[in-house]
Amino acid sequence: MNKLHELSERFVRRYPDFGLPGLMRYIVVAQAVVYVLTVFSSATATNFLAFHWQEILHGEIWRLVTFIFMPTSNSIWMVFILYLYYMIGTTLERDWGTAKFNLYYASGVALTIAVGIVAGLIVGDAWISGTDFINLSMFFAFAMLYPDMQFLVFLIIPVKVKWLAWFDAAIFGFSILTSLLHLDLVGALLPLIAILNFFVFFWPDISDWVIYHRQRVQHQTSPKTIHFRDAARQRKRKEAQQGYRHKCEVCGRTDADFPDLQFRYCSRCAGYHCFCQDHIFTHEHFK
Repeated sequence: MNKLHELSERFVRRYPDFGLPGLMRYIVVAQAVVYVLTVFSSATATNFLAFHWQEILHGEIWRLVTFIFMPTSNSIWMVFILYLYYMIGTTLERDWGTAKFNLYYASGVALTIAVGIVAGLIVGDAWISGTDFINLSMFFAFAMLYPDMQFLVFLIIPVKVKWLAWFDAAIFGFSILTSLLHLDLVGALLPLIAILNFFVFFWPDISDWVIYHRQRVQHQTSPKTIHFRDAARQRKRKEAQQGYRHKCEVCGRTDADFPDLQFRYCSRCAGYHCFCQDHIFTHEHFK
């Protein structure tokens, strides 16, 4: 995975002018046109754009590309979906540059086409309409860069992007499981391919996150780690049971019996040993 990431970075550095500036604008406009045609005609009127393996074998080669122009929904929410992915795409292009964003989107499309071809060769047919999982993969990339940005869900509920990304991940998992139960090869592979594309481009960030959290868990579960909150609670329970907080190691006097007496801990003794003001300088040090 790391080698694939290095190859993508090397490609972007070598070909900085690769791709079409404002790519997401053209895709969104094309999807909007197809959406309008669907609304004013019928849901099946634009099926000639979908990836259909059997039709491709009969010479309809355009289906290898035109499926990306099919809208992901036929409801009124499509307007907001198009605006959302236009904003996400233009933001990624601004941060990454045209070459890297075009490579990210193009590799997602290429992997989707590859899934369609493999599924067509194995099961005899494959149908892909729209770029649902490509768009979700793009949303994952946006969430990695802007995890704390807030979106208004249903236009009223502010939710951070990182929580929406986790929700999308659950959708990915559910989609894969459902497709496997129905023996749908395309439906199972498309989410995995989208995740693969995301992992390739963000592998250093993902691996650093995994290493950090693994080391954090190891540190928290290590017997050498002092958990100060737990230690403070144990100390309070011990004080409540024994009735005092400080006790002189020499004379045995406590702060409960002698509240005006001062107590100190000796830094030269091995371990933590408390002494009253009369014995802090005169006691025999613990070795």
